[in-house]
Amino acid sequence: MAQDHIFPTPLSRRRFLQSTGAMALGGSFLAACAGTGSSTSGGSTSGNSNLPTLQQWYHQYGETGTHEAVLKYAKDYTKANVKVSWVPGTGDDYGNKVHAALLGSNPPDVFELSGIGVDLIKAGAVEPLDDLFADVKSDFTPASLAAFVVDGKTYGIKMLNDPTFVYYRKSLFQKAGLQIPTNVDELIAAAKKLSTGKMKGIYVGTDGGVDSLSYIALWSAGSDLLSSDNTKVTFNNDRTAQAFMKLHELNTSGGVLPDAPTYWWDPSAFTQGLAAMQFCGLWAMPGITKALGDDFGIFPFPALDAKGTPATVNGGWAEMVSAKSKNKDAAKEYVKSLWVTNAEVQKDWNVGYGFHVPPRNSTAASTDKLKSGEAAKAVDYLNKYGHAIPPYWDASMNTAYKDAASTIIKSGGNALSILNTAAEKCSAELQKLHS
Repeated sequence: MAQDHIFPTPLSRRRFLQSTGAMALGGSFLAACAGTGSSTSGGSTSGNSNLPTLQQWYHQYGETGTHEAVLKYAKDYTKANVKVSWVPGTGDDYGNKVHAALLGSNPPDVFELSGIGVDLIKAGAVEPLDDLFADVKSDFTPASLAAFVVDGKTYGIKMLNDPTFVYYRKSLFQKAGLQIPTNVDELIAAAKKLSTGKMKGIYVGTDGGVDSLSYIALWSAGSDLLSSDNTKVTFNNDRTAQAFMKLHELNTSGGVLPDAPTYWWDPSAFTQGLAAMQFCGLWAMPGITKALGDDFGIFPFPALDAKGTPATVNGGWAEMVSAKSKNKDAAKEYVKSLWVTNAEVQKDWNVGYGFHVPPRNSTAASTDKLKSGEAAKAVDYLNKYGHAIPPYWDASMNTAYKDAASTIIKSGGNALSILNTAAEKCSAELQKLHS
């Protein structure tokens, strides 16, 4: 299935976290979004004139059947007339249109985003939704909500979760006498051992893992981007420096496929035998199963060392409500009806068209397609090791961090010094967000 992914790309895929949070939704991004309205296309429900009318926006999903599904959800809802707009565009087009509308005079009542920028909260553009799920909040893992919580208030209800991990060929591991790597050194050793003249050990993307692994490596070292109260930059430490230097070592080991016709989020390099392992996401599992049968397994990106932990991302999209909505209560009730109370809709949306994990733990546990095999492992890894990027992490911080990651992963050097320079830029930006 076509799939937008968590990190920004020029292609329209179902984003398992456009940036797993707010990095594309921050101050500089918002500053470019002045204006009102947006260009939309889609369908609407025919309705009862005595009921409130809600405008609902979705980005244009690439998975067959998703458009028809959201129209059905709207049509089946009996407490409001829901008009669905299917917003076209690639890359950041949808986010730009949403932000322009939210800061303008005619915002959608209900909309989806993959993260929430602090500037939107300061502008009073988004409604807190804690009252919608207060009695079932414990049924959501903290990482499923983290990207949408600002100052203790939750501004989005997750619609889907998308974890990532390493796919591997079981037969090749068995032939090479390899066990599942438990730390990054073992991963590097496995990649080298699995490399042959025709196949490399692992594929992590055309940039050596800058896009796919720069957050994962941080988390596998036990580090994080910001302090728990979002007031301090914390990634510039020896642990993160070590993690990035290990990615540099991986790339210079001879075990990495340096290039491929597709990005890391497309499993073609793995299914076509170009690499024995590939970092990818849950969305790729149906296609991999079709291509390889049961000759594959998954494991989370391993811990840096004994002091670290395995890591995955808890990405995906969330439903939100405009604080300027003229039918705010009706909009909130509609969001609750879909993503808090209706388990069948949640299952349909997550596994009926693509392959994702329902954010409510109870719903995920009762979804048949996720109960066994590698899919069940994916859910377990997500619950144990999932992380999200905080809403105080904006586009400027992301650029500084990714530039530092790229320099270290590709060239080595004094990793801590490079991280310190990036941290200075991020700290200055963070102070602006808190001012």
